[in-house]
Amino acid sequence: MSFKDAVCIVTGSAAGIGAGCAERLAAKGARVVINYTKSEAEAKEVAAACQAKGGETILVQGDIAVDADCHKLAKAALDKWGRIDGLINNAGTTKFAQHADLDALQAEDFHRIYGVNVIGTFQMIRAVAPAMQKQGKGAVVNISSIAGVMGVGSSVAYAASKGALNTMTLSLARALAPAIRVNAVCPGFVETRWLKAGFGKDYDRIKGNYEANAPLKAVTYPEDIADAAVWLLEGAAKVTGEVLIVDAGTHLGGAVLKAR
Repeated sequence: MSFKDAVCIVTGSAAGIGAGCAERLAAKGARVVINYTKSEAEAKEVAAACQAKGGETILVQGDIAVDADCHKLAKAALDKWGRIDGLINNAGTTKFAQHADLDALQAEDFHRIYGVNVIGTFQMIRAVAPAMQKQGKGAVVNISSIAGVMGVGSSVAYAASKGALNTMTLSLARALAPAIRVNAVCPGFVETRWLKAGFGKDYDRIKGNYEANAPLKAVTYPEDIADAAVWLLEGAAKVTGEVLIVDAGTHLGGAVLKAR
């Protein structure tokens, strides 16, 4: 995919990985739909950063757990630019809870987390698929997590949702080929404000443990994940159904990353 004048939607792009993806795409000449649920001011900052890099943007408020909002995002891109070439499904949510504390999660936590991380992602793909199929090509990247591969991370519900997302990536890669490629990126520990807020006072300890156990002795940053996601859109013409781990090699040693 050539990003010159391509149209890409990035969900949850007001901060963190989503913002990094939007800015990478804009720098390569793509026209970007920036999506936010509540953080309008931050989304506007991301839009300004994209425009400073030469990219054209529009902002669309919407919660991907709501199917109508997914269609609103797709319609906004089509109304503005007449096509949709790429989708990065970055929007996600969690609840921070120790895996061994089974009382820390309730059914409603699973419903909420799956509603965004799995169902919302499916709804976004469904919303953009007709336009991509009509064009004869398109690409989707789902931002998953090492949690879905190793059963670790912020909570059991989160890990389970990302495992489901990885499986859904394989299913849709088969179902939507040959017109649409579908891949996933599984980040490990990514230094973001969201993760700092979630881990609270334990953040520095958990980060230090991660760095000590990772073969590359490092954590990752939004830009690292954005590089992988953008490559899967732009440079991976023969790659589909891939679950790409970007975690400084942590999965190689099998270190367990606990929420607390």
